[in-house]
Amino acid sequence: MIDCHSHVLFDIDDGCKSIEDSVETIKNLKKIGFDKIILTPHYIKGSNYVKNNSDKKQRLNVLRKRLIEENIDIDLFLGNEVYITEDINDLVMSKEITTLNKSRYILIEFPLYNKVNNVEDYIYELKLKGYIPVIAHPERYSYFQENYKEVDKLYESKVLFQSNYGSIMGNYGKEAQKLITYLLKKDMVTFMATDVHRKNSSLFDNFDVIKKKIQLIIGKEKFKKLSNDNILKVINDEEI
Repeated sequence: MIDCHSHVLFDIDDGCKSIEDSVETIKNLKKIGFDKIILTPHYIKGSNYVKNNSDKKQRLNVLRKRLIEENIDIDLFLGNEVYITEDINDLVMSKEITTLNKSRYILIEFPLYNKVNNVEDYIYELKLKGYIPVIAHPERYSYFQENYKEVDKLYESKVLFQSNYGSIMGNYGKEAQKLITYLLKKDMVTFMATDVHRKNSSLFDNFDVIKKKIQLIIGKEKFKKLSNDNILKVINDEEI
């Protein structure tokens, strides 16, 4: 499997705080079946989470070296989880932030509780430049939970959805659990991801159950596409 949304890169956001934490989290991801990880630290303009590509690459190189030293065989790639902002296009074009492994796919986060006005315009501008917006965990946004027509409308604008594994267990509340079930049944999810932040995440203990729950809804073949095949296409910058 491949993870396309994680906060494993150390000392950069609200995820792993030290390289030791990063290594332990990666070991745990490997134990449950992941052999490739796209590191997607937050980029939130106006917050403390504004490390640019240079800072991220420096930490990535240090982490890769440590993994080699500890004989941990796993491939790491770089990305961002970009909090939606009116100048998201400028941030991408100036290379302040990065897409997923420098591909056409860009992971975008919305506010959890307050719907963004004109979000369709930001998405349209990104698409005009050849980028494909990937919306992080749509099942977690309260305005989608309250009105499924809103999430349907966004999906129809030709974005892709990435859902979190833990949502199927109710880790983000019952409404998120209901919505991810709806999205999976409607074949609206393109990627599943961990969104893991720390080495002691409950995800690691519950992953077998999580996997079975999702496979009961979409089947093993579709699960493989969402957990591996589609993400490999992102890494290789191929059309999905």
